[in-house]
Amino acid sequence: MPFDRLIRALDEWAGKQEGAVSVLAQIGNSDVVASHLKIISSLSPGEFRESVKTAEVIVAHAGMGSVLTAMEFGKPLVVLPRLGAWQETRNDHQVATAKWLSSKPGVYVAMSESDLPAAIDRARNQALATAEISRFASPELIGALKEFIES
Repeated sequence: MPFDRLIRALDEWAGKQEGAVSVLAQIGNSDVVASHLKIISSLSPGEFRESVKTAEVIVAHAGMGSVLTAMEFGKPLVVLPRLGAWQETRNDHQVATAKWLSSKPGVYVAMSESDLPAAIDRARNQALATAEISRFASPELIGALKEFIES
């Protein structure tokens, strides 16, 4: 579902940076025309991972895929939850996720588009405190699962 509210707010923030930032936005199914973002409808999984790897900060909805990928690469993450009332999702489950994430290091939550600029600025200005995670299971987990299955 389109998340035009985030695209517009991010475009407005980028415009106030006076060309000092380059922002790539994967926008999905949206007709928003942005003046200050490089817009791509869809990235392949490999392209997405490479974009995250080279990014300074990730700005996304409060979906777990974005959260886990940002953590994997140790990137500061700014989240703006999608809202059911705006028909950005079926319900407000992302609000609960965003509230839960707000206590996690390296995650900056904007509960509304007016909160987004300050959240982005905090993410850019503060040292990242999140631990990187691997995209592969640890040997300990694999061993425990193998032992469980075999018993």
